[in-house]
Amino acid sequence: MRFIDEVKITISSGRGGDGCVGFRREKHVPLGGPDGGDGGDGGNIYFQADEGINTLMNFRGRRIYQAGHGENGKGSQMHGRYGDDLILKVPVGTIIRNQDTGEILADLTENEQKIILAEGGRGGLGNMNFKTSTNQAPRYAQEGQPGTSLEIELELRLIADIALIGLPNAGKSTLISRVSAAKPKIADYPFTTLEPNLGVVSLGEESFVVADIPGLIEDASEGKGLGIKFLKHIERTKAFVHLVDVSWCLDEFEAFEQYVIVRQELEKYNSDLLNKREIVCLTKIDAMTEEEIEKFQTFFEEQLDRKVLPISSPSGRNIDILKNLMLKTLE
Repeated sequence: MRFIDEVKITISSGRGGDGCVGFRREKHVPLGGPDGGDGGDGGNIYFQADEGINTLMNFRGRRIYQAGHGENGKGSQMHGRYGDDLILKVPVGTIIRNQDTGEILADLTENEQKIILAEGGRGGLGNMNFKTSTNQAPRYAQEGQPGTSLEIELELRLIADIALIGLPNAGKSTLISRVSAAKPKIADYPFTTLEPNLGVVSLGEESFVVADIPGLIEDASEGKGLGIKFLKHIERTKAFVHLVDVSWCLDEFEAFEQYVIVRQELEKYNSDLLNKREIVCLTKIDAMTEEEIEKFQTFFEEQLDRKVLPISSPSGRNIDILKNLMLKTLE
């Protein structure tokens, strides 16, 4: 299934049914009064978050969503049938915006959270409601009210506890496959990952969700690469694991520049992201000597004034330490 995180659709609630103009006509009842029934209300449109859905793909093949119309009232004081409601299920983390104004209409962040976005039109009153002492036989009824039509944009922002960030080929996909049951595509060329991957990390009785965020490169916040498309998915996360591939760097300055590039893109996109907790990991250390690893680690720790963890996903080196660090950071 393709990962779709933005769609634009039109929703229309149902129109209310018209009230009925009717009169009671029965044998031996010469003065039967008005008995026109009310029209039924139009159907509402609801949106409901469903944790079993992780993409907006289901909305790509259809542009307009219409709830049922209310039925017209009938004689003998018969009320028209209500229009059928329409419940549209979306992934947890979906933001719903008005296309015209950009106003956020809803932010569905919890499973089974449900909101009504377009109320159906009220059904019109039948003529039996308008009988008075001075008007015993009203020959008019109300028309049903129209439904509500909205052009909206659905935007999915994944809800994960921790985001794996870093330049392409930093080892994010390999790491998430190591710490969880996720099976992302892994290769040695840029932009192997073309959509975010989610994985659940279990540690004893505790568990948390990790997201592999693709496409961060220099100027990603300005639309280059894939970053602008996926930067939004890290806004809901509580912390980052920032991966820096040091295996190909000529020196520690070149390695640290990778770290700075990603941090600059985060700041340009949303400066609040810099306030999130962060674990820095030096990756792909298998082909390096212990002296080289220590040199890079020492340099990063001096620059950042905090501990940095060298890891190897293929060999599993320090992976258990990292999982415990992630859990501790969330706590």
